[in-house]
Amino acid sequence: MPLSPSSDKQSASRRVLITGGAGFIGSSLALGLAGRHPDWEVLALDNLRRRGSELNLPRLRAAGVSFLHGDVRELEDLLAVGELDALVECSAEPSVMAGVDGSPGYVVAANLLGACNCLELARRMRAQFLFLSTSRVYPVASLERLAYREAGTRFELADEQPLPGASSRGIAESFPLEGARTLYGATKLSAELLIAEYAAGYGLNTVIDRCGVIAGPWQMGKVDQGVFTYWMLAHHFDRPLSYIGFAGSGKQVRDLLHVDDLLDLVEEQLREPERWAGATVNVGGGRDCSLSLLESTELCRQITGNSVQVVAANEDRPGDIPIYISDCTRLHALTGWRARRGPVEILSDIHAWIAEHESALAGAL
Repeated sequence: MPLSPSSDKQSASRRVLITGGAGFIGSSLALGLAGRHPDWEVLALDNLRRRGSELNLPRLRAAGVSFLHGDVRELEDLLAVGELDALVECSAEPSVMAGVDGSPGYVVAANLLGACNCLELARRMRAQFLFLSTSRVYPVASLERLAYREAGTRFELADEQPLPGASSRGIAESFPLEGARTLYGATKLSAELLIAEYAAGYGLNTVIDRCGVIAGPWQMGKVDQGVFTYWMLAHHFDRPLSYIGFAGSGKQVRDLLHVDDLLDLVEEQLREPERWAGATVNVGGGRDCSLSLLESTELCRQITGNSVQVVAANEDRPGDIPIYISDCTRLHALTGWRARRGPVEILSDIHAWIAEHESALAGAL
């Protein structure tokens, strides 16, 4: 059973720590929660390793979010935070290519040891623990076995699939977990297993959100992480792009979710901790909010008015898959929450942000 919150934790005012709080998702959640709940004390902890994260510090200060320069790999940095009601664990080395060309040390330490340290802080403070995991916990080889057809602008999942937990709706939580999944995915799944042990052994109140692609303003998109923002940045700054893998077709598909839609869900989970205790759910845009790279190119062209060179690079990247869509049936059975913003609105929001902050982004990127 979850730990019973103390009387002060049941009050309207809450003290919430967001790790990775200067990153794209962490800062978006911190700013959103602080704006919606002025009676909450929101803290953001980050080591500022990712280039561009420093641009979020003035925004956090202006919103009244307390910034703590610390590292989740160091338990003492976390324990210095003190009393908490909730911890939202957003810190991670999020690249699927992390460790492929070099040492896996940082991704393992940041994603697994960091999550363990965050769990230990939550245990000591009897705080709710909300973990942002990833769709990358599902094994690559199994995802490659899925039946799909090639349509005009994208790959489409078939209704009948060779594995349980897969359908034309996408991948559900019952999809088999045996097999390799990239170091990023492996460290996040390992953290999920630790979370289950802390919940069972210490009564920790936990929620796991397995997120697909999250997109929106203030994301420092790169080719291996934040691809839709990366695509829009390339169109705005007139930089060449490549369709990598899958015969250079550009038909690989991902679902995407506006970061503000994620904020809506996280806010609900924080406000109703007992109702969400123990939940592990896929969180994504689903089939209705998904794009191929080919479709993204056309949308970016329409929104920016710019056409950029896109070459076909017939080379495969480790861990890449032709299609991933989140089946959020389990999530939707728990809540009335739904993704409200579609691909056009997401990419338009990203473009408006780029245009407003063009000079700073050009320097940071």
